[in-house]
Amino acid sequence: MKRRAFLKIAAATPLCVDALSLEPRLDAHSAVREAIYLDAQKSVVAKGLLERLMRVQRMVGFGNFNLISFDVARKVAKSYGSIGAFSPLESALFEELFAFDARSYGFFGAKVIERMNTVLRADEMVKVPSTGHYLYKGEALRHYEEIRGKIGEAIVLTSGVRGVVKQMALFLSKALSLEGNLSQASRSLAPAGYSYHGIGDFDVGKVGFGVRNFTQEFESTDEFKRLMDLGFVSIRYPEANPFGVQYEPWHIKVV
Repeated sequence: MKRRAFLKIAAATPLCVDALSLEPRLDAHSAVREAIYLDAQKSVVAKGLLERLMRVQRMVGFGNFNLISFDVARKVAKSYGSIGAFSPLESALFEELFAFDARSYGFFGAKVIERMNTVLRADEMVKVPSTGHYLYKGEALRHYEEIRGKIGEAIVLTSGVRGVVKQMALFLSKALSLEGNLSQASRSLAPAGYSYHGIGDFDVGKVGFGVRNFTQEFESTDEFKRLMDLGFVSIRYPEANPFGVQYEPWHIKVV
């Protein structure tokens, strides 16, 4: 796989989305020929951005961090010296990554949140006890309660509602762990704005199974087999899916 640097220099000026676009190289069934990387300068900025986002998370709490918009994150950061205001370069990189067309990474899922500062309303959600996560009231909550009612307490919510800020933090963390490889990161995490967690989907796992709940090992558990037998699982990202995403047996499709 060839390496293609993500070259546009972030700046505290309005960003032109067209200037970010790369020449179309792929369709939904093609192999990625050029990986998109953060360049060296962007990687430094991305690390600072992620560290500041994590300080915001510690301040507002794990659960609340799933819901806040970037405007709120900026206000919180500016209000506390222990966090410090986002730099112009950090804010610009956040905006640039959100605006960038993820198809250039090789991710072909739909963008389900179009506005970077979309507000997720807490009164439309329920915080699920003992998980730190939220679910939307209505279909998502009913679906989860039915799963728990029929399978029991051995199955638990492992990730619920995730807004743009939380998804950006997860995506940056994954990309930086892969030497800035945005293409590789998008195989296991939807870029910010593209995650169905923002509009209703959620993840479940086996109690005590830890991080293995987010691997294909979950598929071998009795809990997954019961999910399948009872017809609860409509997998968003099946094997060999056309979206460029790894198989996720733990991801419950709601929307």
